[in-house]
Amino acid sequence: MDIKNAVLKNKQIVLGVSGGIAAYKSVEVLRRLVKLGARVRVIMTRSATRFVAPMTFEMLSENPVFVDLFEENDDAAIRHIAWAEAAQAVVVAPATANLVAKMAHGMADDALSTFMLAVTCPVMICPSMNSNMFEHPATQRNLERLAADGCQILAPGEGTLACKAVGPGRLPEPEEIVDRLVSYLTPDDLAGKNILITAGPTREAIDPVRFISNPSSGKMGYAIARAAENRGARVTLISGPVALEAPLNVETISVVTVDEMAQAVFERLDQAHVVIKVAAVSDYRPVNAATQKMKKGDQGITLALERTTDILKTVGQRKRPGQIVVGFAAETQDMEAYARKKVAQKNLDMIAANLIGPPDSGFAADTNRMTLFFADGRKMVLDVMEKDAVAHLILDQVTTLLTANRQIDPESGDRP
Repeated sequence: MDIKNAVLKNKQIVLGVSGGIAAYKSVEVLRRLVKLGARVRVIMTRSATRFVAPMTFEMLSENPVFVDLFEENDDAAIRHIAWAEAAQAVVVAPATANLVAKMAHGMADDALSTFMLAVTCPVMICPSMNSNMFEHPATQRNLERLAADGCQILAPGEGTLACKAVGPGRLPEPEEIVDRLVSYLTPDDLAGKNILITAGPTREAIDPVRFISNPSSGKMGYAIARAAENRGARVTLISGPVALEAPLNVETISVVTVDEMAQAVFERLDQAHVVIKVAAVSDYRPVNAATQKMKKGDQGITLALERTTDILKTVGQRKRPGQIVVGFAAETQDMEAYARKKVAQKNLDMIAANLIGPPDSGFAADTNRMTLFFADGRKMVLDVMEKDAVAHLILDQVTTLLTANRQIDPESGDRP
């Protein structure tokens, strides 16, 4: 099933677009919402149509765009009420200073402001304007009032604006807007929990230009970190070298070698309620790495290798009562036997295993075909799905395990 998570799937979302130059970014916001399964309607101010034609939004949403409160359609006279009653979430991006002021003071003089006055569902407002306008006391008072009324305010970015001013006022990028909407609408069932996640590969140097590593992209670990943050957890992500953007609101620590990753994990282990070890670490490293580039010759070379630290096994040995430890296993054969053996040997609560080889599963793929094995002997086979969806299903099981184990709070020292 092609989902990011159940939050946006088939949800009725209304996208409000007001008349700022950043309105062009709203097209990408719409595209991303539709891709995630949302059913989106768009309401534009007259000024917004000067920047982006309504037809663009109509084509992408496959719905009529609402611009004129009194346009001559069969349902136009009550559309603002009907859409408000059906909406399950509203995103206003961009929200100009004028629209923010109208909303804060309950004014309703066009389609969008009138609609907003009738809305009762969650609302996320994305201000975008000149930095002086944004920092003006009146605008700040208006945003504070809207926040007090229950609206979620997504702070604008800083930088050079279209007017050449430098400062706050940039509309956040579409991926951030959609990610924050998902977070806003996701139940905080992991609120108050510290989750430690590892992701990506490690590298062990052979010489200054060569190393031992693997094809891990980090996508699965990053998806779990993003999902955990969306669900309210405090997330620390320890990542090997990857080409991915750090998830929003996640403490991300970059490492290269197994020893660096092990040190980062062990330093934070006592504060973690949950450890999810997704990283594909190198099991071996050269005994002596060359300090200069090794030149090729006519003969082959032999590398002497030694074992690296087994981070997951050490975490399992140090596991406190109530702490949840989840491992990952990528296998080429006998997956179930190897996975169950690791659960027992490394004192895990759960392991997520998959076979390497199929194009829809494993390294670098956007999807995964996982099977979950539990310490109590249970097995759960998951369908092929997007890694973001796999992440939430894994966290569903983590939440269940936390409840069953009567999780200890390491910060308070309480015991069940």
